[in-house]
Amino acid sequence: MSYIQITKNNIENEHICCALGAKQYDKAVLEKKQWLTDRMDEGLVFYRLNERAKVFIEYIPAEMAWVPIQAPNYMYINCLWVSGKYKENGYAKQLIDYCKEDAISRDMDGIVHITGKKKLPYLSDNRFFEHLGFEVVDQAEPYFQLMALKWHDYAVEPSFKTQLKISNVNNEGIAIYYTAQCPFAVGIVDELKKVAENHKVPFKTHRITTTEQAQNAPTLWTTFGLFYNGKFITHEIMSPNKFDKLLSKLQIEQ
Repeated sequence: MSYIQITKNNIENEHICCALGAKQYDKAVLEKKQWLTDRMDEGLVFYRLNERAKVFIEYIPAEMAWVPIQAPNYMYINCLWVSGKYKENGYAKQLIDYCKEDAISRDMDGIVHITGKKKLPYLSDNRFFEHLGFEVVDQAEPYFQLMALKWHDYAVEPSFKTQLKISNVNNEGIAIYYTAQCPFAVGIVDELKKVAENHKVPFKTHRITTTEQAQNAPTLWTTFGLFYNGKFITHEIMSPNKFDKLLSKLQIEQ
């Protein structure tokens, strides 16, 4: 099977995998496409299988990445997704190999990616990246890992921004930080707000709209970060039902 790169010239007519088939997120998909388009001049690449499938990689030079990391002259993988029947067929390795070849052609020193200490929704499996030669170079609570693949010994050791490893916010109740990087994040916040209102819990969203805001955000996973009474709870983009159960638990524990 062949691959296709999404560019400014074809993005209007090509699908971007993420919310493929989820009609309720049509507006969020358009916002994601605009976010991608705006980043392409900064070196972002969106490369996918030329099928109607969720098989793609999205990466950008780490200096321009929308996460609070320090990784000069590295490529940062925003997202790697291989789903359904396409798993276990070598596509993920092929996509990472493409990213590596691109990074080498740009005279970069390596690749970085954020994973979870254990298998978690929306975070890559660290074991797969270890298998490809990546190593954990930094960690942050409650479960984030920064993994790097270096091909130059003199390369800088990437890290999370120290002041953001453990970060709280001042909001009472629920506070959500998110970006347009993921259609699911954009598409779900209004539904989560209704759940919070039913629980009579204050609810505030903070949409991150610039690289600077993202690189100094209180959450390491800027696509979606949920806080309760100032404490980080999860990066997981939840369904209304799951969020309802989480709020009930949090209210009992407080």
